[in-house]
Amino acid sequence: MNAYPNQGDKDTRSGFGAGLSQLGTSHPKVVALCADLTGSLKMDAFRDAHPERFFQVGIAEANMMGLAAGLTIGGWIPFTGTFANFSTGRVYDQIRQSIAYSGKNVKICASHAGLTLGEDGATHQILEDIGMMRMLPGMTVIVPCDYNQTKAATLAIADHQGPVYLRFGRPKVANFTPVDQRFEIGKAQVLVEGNDVSIVACGHLVWKALEAAEMLRAEGISAEVINMHTIKPLDEKTLLASASKTRAVVTAEEHQRNGGLGDAVAQTIARHLPTVQEYVAVNDQFGESGTPEGLMAKYGLGQADVAQAVRKALGRKNA
Repeated sequence: MNAYPNQGDKDTRSGFGAGLSQLGTSHPKVVALCADLTGSLKMDAFRDAHPERFFQVGIAEANMMGLAAGLTIGGWIPFTGTFANFSTGRVYDQIRQSIAYSGKNVKICASHAGLTLGEDGATHQILEDIGMMRMLPGMTVIVPCDYNQTKAATLAIADHQGPVYLRFGRPKVANFTPVDQRFEIGKAQVLVEGNDVSIVACGHLVWKALEAAEMLRAEGISAEVINMHTIKPLDEKTLLASASKTRAVVTAEEHQRNGGLGDAVAQTIARHLPTVQEYVAVNDQFGESGTPEGLMAKYGLGQADVAQAVRKALGRKNA
């Protein structure tokens, strides 16, 4: 883990705001729409610098998606911003019919995803969104792991033709990827090489996976850690190369066990390379109010939980 020191905790939503602000200058066709959460999504800098390209639609998320779809017809590149629950669950019909079905070039940017939204509770802590969005034909799904990568991903999706779901979070988390990185959609990153088990993680769980790998190293277990920041299209080549070497996989995500990264990985290895797999994810439950750290611990999404899933996978592998 020494190769990836924490540069200081920063929230990923600020990475989105920084990327969007930069796009305001570099991409004159980028427009931003927000559903009454400009400060929460750190869209203030774009709004202040480019007021003619910023649309505050109010608490009207469905209307926001319709406006975004319409703007693409004029050649604009709309970035919509609101909480993940309101970016998907509240507006799924509008996304399916107005954006995905016709392949509109809309970037759906979703903050405050998962349990780490914290005290706002179950009604806001969507844990089904990755599954919902990856099932839509033609939808790209991205879950970056830290501030730097969220900024890089925000820049990258402006050049991608087609609808994108970009998921990020509220709390400050470890910021450990390179400042000047080039984000490549659909290309996973092997952060640590190992021979015994492949830990495939996304979002906030990538740092937890790195911490788990360090714990396991002290036990003589060599864990390979993969940052699978793009859930769709999944980097099957990198996944299968790792799984063919280790023959044991653990997936880790801040999402329901059903439908997310774990299932995307399971579908791939089932088709090409049947392999032992364990999940670190929320097990068919809604969230609740609490601190982000407390909820991650209660729902089994900590580094110790990743390490325990590795031990279980290795026990099955060696049985």
